[in-house]
Amino acid sequence: MRIIFTGGGTAGHIFPIAAIIDEIKRNHPLESFEFFYVGPKDDFAKEIFNKKGVVVKTIITGKIRRYFSIENIIDILKFPIGIFQAFYYVFVISPDLIFSKGGYGSVPTVICGWLLNVPIFLHESDITPGLANRIASKFALEIFISFSVEKTEYFPTKKVLSIGCPIRSEILNGNKDEAKKIFNLTEEKPVILVLGGSQGAQKINDNLLIILAEILKDFEIIHQTGKNNFEQVKKESEVVLTKELKKYYHPIGFLNEKELSCAYAAANLIISRAGASAIFEIAGVKKPSILIPLSGSAQNHQIKNAYAFGENGAAIVIEEINFKPHFFLERVKYLLSQPFILNKMAKKAEEFSRPYSSKIIAEYIVAYLKQ
Repeated sequence: MRIIFTGGGTAGHIFPIAAIIDEIKRNHPLESFEFFYVGPKDDFAKEIFNKKGVVVKTIITGKIRRYFSIENIIDILKFPIGIFQAFYYVFVISPDLIFSKGGYGSVPTVICGWLLNVPIFLHESDITPGLANRIASKFALEIFISFSVEKTEYFPTKKVLSIGCPIRSEILNGNKDEAKKIFNLTEEKPVILVLGGSQGAQKINDNLLIILAEILKDFEIIHQTGKNNFEQVKKESEVVLTKELKKYYHPIGFLNEKELSCAYAAANLIISRAGASAIFEIAGVKKPSILIPLSGSAQNHQIKNAYAFGENGAAIVIEEINFKPHFFLERVKYLLSQPFILNKMAKKAEEFSRPYSSKIIAEYIVAYLKQ
C-alpha cells in the first residue's frame, strides 16, 4: 500500500506527519507500506523523513500572500510548474491514499490527487485554517481537526472529526535524570524551558536577553534559540552574564526528539509560541505554560489557538503587544512562587491533551485502505 503525505512550510506540518508514519510502522509491522512525501524543498523535512525511510519528492510551490508583494506575481507563475510536477509524481507513484497536513506546499499534490481520483484525507492543526486547507477541504473525503468541532466554521461538519493534533510519542517519555546529563543542569533552581519553534523566535530571544541576568538569579533556563539565531544569542548572553550565572543558562539551536523529551521532563514552566503542535505537545507532557502567540500569523491563528488552550486555565497568554521584558519577568516569578496554581495549570493541560491523535489517524488510514 502506497501513501503520499504532503504539506510544507514549517515544522508544524512535518512533525505530525512523522508521528503518523511512526504509528503505522509501530502498529502494523507486518503490513507492506510505502511512504512518500511530496512538497516544497525543505532540508529539515528531508532530514526527518530520510531517517524514517520516506521517499521525498520536491516540487516548486508558490505562497499567496494576502498583501501586495512582487513575490506574489513570481509565486503565481510557480504554481503551474508545481501542478505539473505533482501530477507526474502522483501518476507515477499511484498512491492508494494522499494525506495532506496543509500549508502552501500541499495544494498542488491535493489538486492532482483529486484529478487522478485518489482518496484524500486532510488534517488541520489550527482553529482557523489557512487558505491551503480551505482549498484542500473541497477535495477531501475526511477532515481531521485539532480543536473542538464547535470552534470550526470553515469545513462541512459531515466531513469533520475532532481528534487533536498528532504529536511524536517519543517526546512524552522524557527523563529528568537524563536531562541533567544532556544539559548539565545544576538542579539548584526551578527550570524554565523556552521554545520558539524550530526556527526560533526573534522577539522572545531579544526580550529574554534583556532580562537574562535577572531571571537567572532565581531560575535555570533551557533555551531553544533556533539554529540561525544560536551563535548570536550565545555571544550576547556571554556579554551580559557573570561566570556564576552562566552555569544556569543552557542555549541550544534546536532540540531533537530525545533532547526535547528530556527538556519537557525537567521543566517546571514552559515558554512557547502558540502553534498547534507546540500546544498539544505541552498538553501531552502536562506542563504549565506561558504562551506568546506570533502576531500577524495567518488569520491570527496563533492568538486563537492560545486562548482556546488558555481559557480553561491550562496556560497564561501574553500577546506580543504586551510582551515587555520586565512584565514578563514578574509573571514568571509570580507563577513559579505559586505551586498550587502550577499544579492546577498542569491538570488543566492534561485535560486538554489528546495524546493518541497520531494513533487514531494512523488506524483510520489503515482501516480505510483495508476495506
